[in-house]
Parts: sequence; C-alpha cells; structure tokens
Amino acid sequence: MKLSMHQASAVRFAAALRNLSAILDKAEAHAAARKIDPAALTAFRLYPDMFPLTRQVQIACDTAKGAAARLAGLEIPQHEDTEQSFAELKARIAKTLDFIESVKAEKLEGADEREVTLRQRGQDVKMSGLQYLLAHAQPNFYFHVATAYNILRHNGIEIGKRDFLGSS
Repeated sequence: MKLSMHQASAVRFAAALRNLSAILDKAEAHAAARKIDPAALTAFRLYPDMFPLTRQVQIACDTAKGAAARLAGLEIPQHEDTEQSFAELKARIAKTLDFIESVKAEKLEGADEREVTLRQRGQDVKMSGLQYLLAHAQPNFYFHVATAYNILRHNGIEIGKRDFLGSS
C-alpha cells in the first residue's frame, strides 16, 4: 500500500502533538508536586538565544497547521501567540489538533505534486508538496517538539523516549 500524504502529514503531526500535550501534563504535575512556579518551566530556554518553551510549542503548532493547510490548499488558521501557562499551551495544541483533524484525507490527495510557495528570507520559494513536507515542514516541526521535550527533560521532568514517541 502506498503511503498517502494524509498519513505522512496530518496523522503524524496529530500524533506528535498529542504526545506533546501529554508531556505538558507531566510537566504541570511535576511543578505542582514540587511547588515550582509553572512559569519557571514555560519561560525556560536551553540557551539565551533560543526560544522558551512557550514559543517552541507555538511554532510546533504553527508548523503543523500551516503544513496541513498548505498541502490541502486551505487558508491557514491564525492563532495569537499569547499563551503563557500549561493550560493555555494545551489549549493551543487542542485548537491545532481540531484543525488538522478537520482536514479530510481527500483534500490531501495529490498534495505531493501540488506547488507550495513559502516566503523565506524575503523571497518566495516554490517547491512540490512532497519536498515541502519532507524538507521543511516535518524537520521544522520535530525540531520544535524535540526542543520543548528537551527543555522539560533538562528541568527534571520524568519523561523519556516513550513519552516523545507515544504509542502510535
């Protein structure tokens, strides 16, 4: 059976976002159990020139919804980047999941050959849907999900590879 663009994009993004939400649940529980201000975790960054946890989650969500929309030829939903708490970050993930899961598999048929245009460094870059998914969207998405995971793991949250990969 041939791998569909829906399976390669929307299904994978949704699974990773559900895993990220579960990791945030563990971080929130960790902070509560140890009486740590949750903002100490949500504002944490691995290095001064890197984004904090909140921005890592926002970018992961933006990348996933942007990819699903571009590949399906839909308008990209806009979300304000105001999240600060674990609850707000999980709500952002839930909104993103709602959108991704609303994109029907049929809308992604042929998306591998559909032209996608991105604005990068002030220039329009055109590529096939498959090239966009494999060379841009997925690597960017997983970079930010992994960085969010690493921020929390670095701060002592008891999570491991199984939490990152999930069961799907």
